[in-house]
Amino acid sequence: MKRLSEGRKMFASVMTIFIAFAAVFILFDDFDRAHFAPFSESGDWHLLIFSLVVMIGLGIVLYRYAHRMDERISREQAEKETQMRRELTQNISHELKTPVASIQGYCETLLEHPDIDPEQSRQFISRTHQQAMRLSSLLQDLSMLNRMDYAAHMFTRERVNVSKMVAEMIREIQHLASGRNVTLSNCLPENIILHGDEGLLYSIFRNLMDNAINYAGEGTIVEISADEESKVWRFTVSDNGQGIASEHLPRIFERFYRIDKGRSRSLGGTGLGLSIVKNAVQLHGGTIIASATVPHGLTFTFTLLK
Repeated sequence: MKRLSEGRKMFASVMTIFIAFAAVFILFDDFDRAHFAPFSESGDWHLLIFSLVVMIGLGIVLYRYAHRMDERISREQAEKETQMRRELTQNISHELKTPVASIQGYCETLLEHPDIDPEQSRQFISRTHQQAMRLSSLLQDLSMLNRMDYAAHMFTRERVNVSKMVAEMIREIQHLASGRNVTLSNCLPENIILHGDEGLLYSIFRNLMDNAINYAGEGTIVEISADEESKVWRFTVSDNGQGIASEHLPRIFERFYRIDKGRSRSLGGTGLGLSIVKNAVQLHGGTIIASATVPHGLTFTFTLLK
């Protein structure tokens, strides 16, 4: 079923109220009649005709206003989407430029100096591979965001044991955490079952955990927990690390938004991880917020429908 536009919602609401009031007023003669009775005086019919004329006139005026309102909203949305696409295109171009330039530079050096020292040659090849992997990650993240924006219906819905999935994920990334002296604490209850897309659910928890491991700082504790509510599960992923300044909190879910651009790129981040998290949470009927942890650190709180 096609959703009503904002203008038509307004039109339908006002007209419904007016028709209901007019019907009561006419049928019960300004509320003097104790119950409905046929019109007995010509004045009643005149009042009815007058009310119908006023209603039709009001309806025409409201319909035209609603139409202009819809046009204005559509125009503003189109302008906003155009601006967002322009900014996204610029950001993508900027993000692609660095790895592509690096790959090109290393390849040109190897081609122009075939007698280069084998050890240095190996270093160049290794760096080329790292940049290629970064480029691949960026393209994968862009593809996922594009699917969530324009092909959300393609994601499957099935029973997913989130507790089991997160436990396996933590085993996968334990070596990364240990390498940065980060302790992972899994406090999830057993057998949390959600209906959703397993790949998207995995990306939510993986991106949040990777974000904490990479940016919370060494020696921190990252904890994941959950509480059951009537229709949703409320999850938290928190750390006691260095945290971020409060002015950055409202923007960290924006695409390509980076707090420390140099450090983010050096760690291989694409700048899209938290955007993927937010979109995936919303596709599962939930919400997500980021807040400062007392006395320091960062906490992500999000809900997912059962």
